Amino acid sequence: MKKLLFLCTGNSCRSQIAEGWARALKPDQYEAFSAGTEPHGLDPKAVQVMQEANIDISGHQSTTVEQLGPIEFDLVVTVCSHADENCPVFAGAPRVVHVPFDDPPKLAARQTDEQKGLDQYRSVRDRIRDFVAGLPESLESQPSIKPHQD
Repeated sequence: MKKLLFLCTGNSCRSQIAEGWARALKPDQYEAFSAGTEPHGLDPKAVQVMQEANIDISGHQSTTVEQLGPIEFDLVVTVCSHADENCPVFAGAPRVVHVPFDDPPKLAARQTDEQKGLDQYRSVRDRIRDFVAGLPESLESQPSIKPHQD
């Protein structure tokens, strides 16, 4: 089974959603983790929209890569530009790819109605689901993916 890390800045929303989807959709292919470069705590709205999809991420912790311990990942997916630009070097030289997803809190902040704000979370949740459901093929078919250069 391959070890897969989703890396974001805050490890509060996108990376947590991705980890939840990977654990639900690909449990026989991937051991999924998520972490942040600057953890900010778990976003309650991310928990809410994942619960709507019958996936419970409420027990997840917002953590750093260092807090995960010495894990040799096979694949690291950065889901935001900041994490891509500040991606640490990993033991075992895993494949590192960048798959950017919009930031739900920023999108929701532009909305005047709470439901429309939650719809922004749902939209990103669903795009992440589609990416994870398509793994590993989605790694090759995403035009925005590039190998990480150190």
